[in-house]
Amino acid sequence: IVVFSEEEREQLRKFTNKSYLLDKRSRHHVYLGLIDILLAYCYEICVNEGEKNVESSWNIRKLSATLCWLESFSSVHDVLVSFGRRVLCYPLHRHFRLVMRAFSDTVMILQLGKSAVLKCLLDIHKIFMENDPAYILNDLFITDYCIWIQKAKSKKLAALSESLRKAPLTKSHIGFELEELEAAAVLVQEEERVLKAAGTVTRQQLPSSESETSDSEESSSTSSSETESSDSDELESSTSEDGKINSFQDTLQEERTAPLIDCNVLRQGTTTSMFELSDEKSKVSLQSTSVPGKLIEELEKQMRTAIRLSEQPEELATVSGVLQEQEENHVSEPDRCSKDTAGKGNFLEVPSKTSPFLLICSPNEDED
Repeated sequence: IVVFSEEEREQLRKFTNKSYLLDKRSRHHVYLGLIDILLAYCYEICVNEGEKNVESSWNIRKLSATLCWLESFSSVHDVLVSFGRRVLCYPLHRHFRLVMRAFSDTVMILQLGKSAVLKCLLDIHKIFMENDPAYILNDLFITDYCIWIQKAKSKKLAALSESLRKAPLTKSHIGFELEELEAAAVLVQEEERVLKAAGTVTRQQLPSSESETSDSEESSSTSSSETESSDSDELESSTSEDGKINSFQDTLQEERTAPLIDCNVLRQGTTTSMFELSDEKSKVSLQSTSVPGKLIEELEKQMRTAIRLSEQPEELATVSGVLQEQEENHVSEPDRCSKDTAGKGNFLEVPSKTSPFLLICSPNEDED
């Protein structure tokens, strides 16, 4: 027994009473269109389990060629083929079993009578009213179907359900070569199983080979560690010998350069004035210290230079006397240094008499 809710009764009250004059051919098209609409509705209820969503109106009107393309069928088989192709193409869930499930549900609804068919049509009417473009289909089809089905004969619906139940529908009728595609998919699955089985066999063989490789790696690692230890011993011995040689060379270099540094030290007097040295002469003197022969020539030039004093005129006489003594002493010193360098070539001797200060000036003033 089908019971209508209060909302569904309110929907029925809004419909106007109409009478439809249909000939035999038109009546046949109307029944086939009703089957097409009920198939789309059963698919929607089966997929969403009776829960309405935003795609419900799209599913119904897209799977029904009557609502989507205003198609008029000539046989029940054409209705089933059209619905099967649309189910396998358009919606999210595409499977041939969904086609057969909607087919069996439609047969059951038709067997329940016109009250069950009217209840399904009212639910479709409500779904379309909540959707913007789909409400037009209510004015074109659903409202008229709700009014017409109330006056339809139950014997006609029972005969329609019986013809629908006897209508054959297989995968070959759809025309998409479903049987060939499924056979190819089965072959692919078998190949994948064979490959997986071969992969498991190779994985079982891998541990034995890995153990052999690990043994070889251990032997190679031990040999490499021995060679590294021997190399490290050799490196340590060589570095120790090099360190000894370098330290000995450093001591010799210090002994050689110490007298030269002593000869080049500038001594300052306690009461002397500030001396002005030109940058060019200082650079030349620093560069010449690296070679002993050039050092002697540079010292001779420096000994022959004049002095520039910023003291009082009264002290000029004493300074000139000191200059003469300094020149005599330094004239003898280069000779000693030259003799030593000719004999040994290592360093210059420091004179026994130390001068209170060393006077350095430019050669131009000496000529004056």
